[in-house]
Amino acid sequence: MSSHQEKIIGKVSATEKNPSAIDYFYFWTDSQTDELSPFDVVKVENKNNDSTTYAVVEEINHVTDSASHFASYISSEFGSLERVTGLGIGNTNRLQFSFVKAKVVHNTLNKYTPVLHDSAVSLCSADQIREALGLKEVKNPLTCGYMEMYGEKVKVDINDKFLIGPDGAHLNVSGISGLACKTSYTMFLLNSLQQKYLKKYQQEIKDDAEKPRKIAYLIFNVKGRDLLTLDVPNDQLDDEQKRIYKEELDMEAKPFNQVFYYYPYGSAPERQYTQSNADWDALSRQFNDDKNAKRYFYNFESCRDKLQYLFANEPDPNGTLDSIISYIMDGGHPFNEHVKSWSEFYNALSLVLVPGSSVLQSTHIALASWKKFARIVRKFNVEKLFTDKGYDYEDTSDLVEDIFQDLKPNDVKVIDIAQLDPAIQGFVFGDVIQQVIDRMSAKDADSPDQIVIFVDELNKYASTDVPKSSPILRHLLDVAERGRALGIILFSVEQFRSAIHDRVKGNCANSAYGRTNFVEVTKSDYTFFGNIYKNMMTRLAPGDYIINNPALRSLVKIKFPYPTFKSNN
Repeated sequence: MSSHQEKIIGKVSATEKNPSAIDYFYFWTDSQTDELSPFDVVKVENKNNDSTTYAVVEEINHVTDSASHFASYISSEFGSLERVTGLGIGNTNRLQFSFVKAKVVHNTLNKYTPVLHDSAVSLCSADQIREALGLKEVKNPLTCGYMEMYGEKVKVDINDKFLIGPDGAHLNVSGISGLACKTSYTMFLLNSLQQKYLKKYQQEIKDDAEKPRKIAYLIFNVKGRDLLTLDVPNDQLDDEQKRIYKEELDMEAKPFNQVFYYYPYGSAPERQYTQSNADWDALSRQFNDDKNAKRYFYNFESCRDKLQYLFANEPDPNGTLDSIISYIMDGGHPFNEHVKSWSEFYNALSLVLVPGSSVLQSTHIALASWKKFARIVRKFNVEKLFTDKGYDYEDTSDLVEDIFQDLKPNDVKVIDIAQLDPAIQGFVFGDVIQQVIDRMSAKDADSPDQIVIFVDELNKYASTDVPKSSPILRHLLDVAERGRALGIILFSVEQFRSAIHDRVKGNCANSAYGRTNFVEVTKSDYTFFGNIYKNMMTRLAPGDYIINNPALRSLVKIKFPYPTFKSNN
């Protein structure tokens, strides 16, 4: 940044209508200056108290001495275009300049007094940019991307204690599908976290240093197959991307380590007896060569007390479905302790559906409600996931038990649910979340310090449209509000932040905003953005994000490089 740093680009302009304030000031700059963009940092030296005030550019305007557009038209020989391709000026040369509105973010002496008229405004060095935004000498640094300012790159670190606790927790990433690269950015952060703590463990072994936190990662693959090759290098990374990882971000351009995959059980031998979007080569390698994959299924005994998750998004205003589930969980006739298989369960359910059955009379639950319950629960028959026995003895009927067994620091456990029916996806997700909460609430010596859970399409489980009685929503609210204390950290992704439950997004200390649409930025979630920033959010390029972190003094626009793992889409 040596060619730009501390270059004077203009002077503060304090007028009657637009005075300098402790939060904002205006400055004029040369009409030909093209070095500034929104989110850039500038500085003003305060001679009255020997301090430096830093500010972030919010608006850039250009103005001339023309009183109106009509006057501008007249000054070009009444609309003549003959000289447009030349110097681009009309018959009358207009006085012109640009002026900028800048938001104050920091003062080196914490003396927030208005900057004075005619004070010089300068560009900043890389160190000064970091100081201005709270990025200098960051404690517990975690790489979260880089800024491009004045045409050069500046690494952005955040304090990971504000991301995974104990000072703050949770991340929410929003943006429209396809163009925002939400999953890619979340995986970049998780890769950065894993690389950092892998190094800490290696350092501990060598130098007997302070024992680092034991962190594990649970990743739900809800669509496509990109997250099913997290441990395979991305052979599409070019030399420039590799250089950015190494030189700009101080990271390795390597995929995730210690990855294990869980696939839903299926009946197709050509898919390794899974229901998955993963290609054959990946499945064959994981099951036969690397031995880092396993199938999961649900037998009836493991599901008796989990039926509620299948009905998480079903409206139940009278509570009849909930009553049916409670009746079955309590072993009411004919669902007694002798019912231990799916076939026995369906036989018992058929007995209830007979008009005038004793169960209808004893429970006072209408036959129509039992039929609705049966119609939904019979989806189990379609999903081979629900069976009393897997393909081989290594298949697990207790997913979370297997995940926690021999869980090592920095393990990444990927749970594939992409090909399952949406209701079944919710069933698996609800089961895992509930069991993780239970286990982390009763930690023992073998439990991880933190479990980071990544879930895409959060709107399925925690939107404003989800019934308030949803057990999955209840678990997510619990994680959002108590997760930091329990060591459960939620990394969530959705298209529209405004549609997410207030208590979930309100408890996320960190937010990342990708490209979105004009309707979304009019919602209350974006009130604190200036109009210029809102407009910029509708045209952010893939790989561009606006991030908000408690330790940052301002919103920061960052970029991140291509993923380090193989993409299969």
